[in-house]
Amino acid sequence: MADENQQAAPAVEGGVPQGDAPQNQGRGPRGGRGGPGGGRGGPGGGRGRDGRGPRRDDRRGGQDDGGEELIEKLVHINRVSKTVKGGKRFGFAALVVVGDGKGRVGFGHGKAREVPEAISKATASAKKKMIRVPLREGRTLHHDGAGHFGAGRVTLRAAPQGTGIIAGGPMRAIFESLGVADVVTKSIGTSNPYNMIRATFEALGDQTSPKAVAQRRGKKIADLLGRGGADKGVAEAEAAAVVE
Repeated sequence: MADENQQAAPAVEGGVPQGDAPQNQGRGPRGGRGGPGGGRGGPGGGRGRDGRGPRRDDRRGGQDDGGEELIEKLVHINRVSKTVKGGKRFGFAALVVVGDGKGRVGFGHGKAREVPEAISKATASAKKKMIRVPLREGRTLHHDGAGHFGAGRVTLRAAPQGTGIIAGGPMRAIFESLGVADVVTKSIGTSNPYNMIRATFEALGDQTSPKAVAQRRGKKIADLLGRGGADKGVAEAEAAAVVE
């Protein structure tokens, strides 16, 4: 016969005494790291690898910092290789010309393992190295010019309206991006696109406008254009048409 002073054992249901509630009662399951609870690294964490928030892509395509639309032309793409211990690693090199069609142009070179990334690097480099070239009437050059780089030699000549762009390959891409509508060019010595483009940019860098020369010499534009027996009225009309 059981002792009357012996207390009755608490009823057990599901392996847990009913009289003793668990300490974490009323709390939901905690999500561990990487679990659905939104811990570090989980879907609700929102932190990147460096703990500074999600990563952001700041690349901008087709526009410069001023919001202007840019003309991007892929001039040349080449497959390159690097010899390493285990064999060869292949990549791509891209040459891109960028311009706004209003007198600004630049070129850039980029290399990467994939073609789109190489083009993106070259475009970003071209945007940083854009130069300003003065244009006559917004369609052609002010005067003839010549440039050379390595074995490449180019000649640029201003042309009357309706001539078009007489240029081939890399040089045509430059003038189309620059906004030139009438020009005659000639390349001698090499067909390497890198040397041709650098020689062309050297010739464009020597371009000067009558307005800049007049300011430097302290004269009027009409005085410069009226030299050599030119009609005074024609010179004044041409001087009024000079924008840059």
